[in-house]
Amino acid sequence: MNNAQITIRQKKLGLLIRDARMAERRSVKECADAIGVQMGLFRAYEEGRRSPSLPELEALVFYLKLPITQFWEKETRSDAAPTEPVDAPRLVALRQRMIGALLRQERNKVNMSLRYLSSETGITQARLKAYELGERAIPMPELEGILAVMGSRIETFFDQNGPVGQWMISQRAMQKFLELPEEMQDFICQPVNRPYLELAMKLSSLSREKLRAVAEGLLDITL
Repeated sequence: MNNAQITIRQKKLGLLIRDARMAERRSVKECADAIGVQMGLFRAYEEGRRSPSLPELEALVFYLKLPITQFWEKETRSDAAPTEPVDAPRLVALRQRMIGALLRQERNKVNMSLRYLSSETGITQARLKAYELGERAIPMPELEGILAVMGSRIETFFDQNGPVGQWMISQRAMQKFLELPEEMQDFICQPVNRPYLELAMKLSSLSREKLRAVAEGLLDITL
């Protein structure tokens, strides 16, 4: 991703952030407070003059109750009311360090030097090192550009274990449930059917040989 592409992505991301905020009827101050930044910086994000880091974007979607995938593709927004913000400054700082460590791990995995990564992205080695040490927040377009050079996917950097990550996992689970046929949704929601679901879960964990033995045992009983 060259400088021109980063600039375009930065502008597009800003428009998406502003659209998300306005759709949820939240002020610039509310969103800035929710992710732990100054109002002026949040405005710069919306205007495409600056870009948020992934932890800041995660904190924003958590606050607005939106799927993070909205910033990469068109997704239906959640109708749930906005939640109270988490301890954003602490959470963002922690996630910043975690992402830096993951970035260094991914770079080592593909055996790529900082010098090569710098030449391919146009980001100085000193800045890349600061990113990996968690000393500086990584603007989203730059993170995407770095990952593109390394052949990595942005999804692998999403929060998994924190409050934001757990919320996003629950959102994905709910989306998968809603994609099921209505009769299956109804079956799952009936408490009386819980033993059948638990049995299905246990059977799904068995090997093919054990499933075959169970099936043969059932045939012996019924014949």
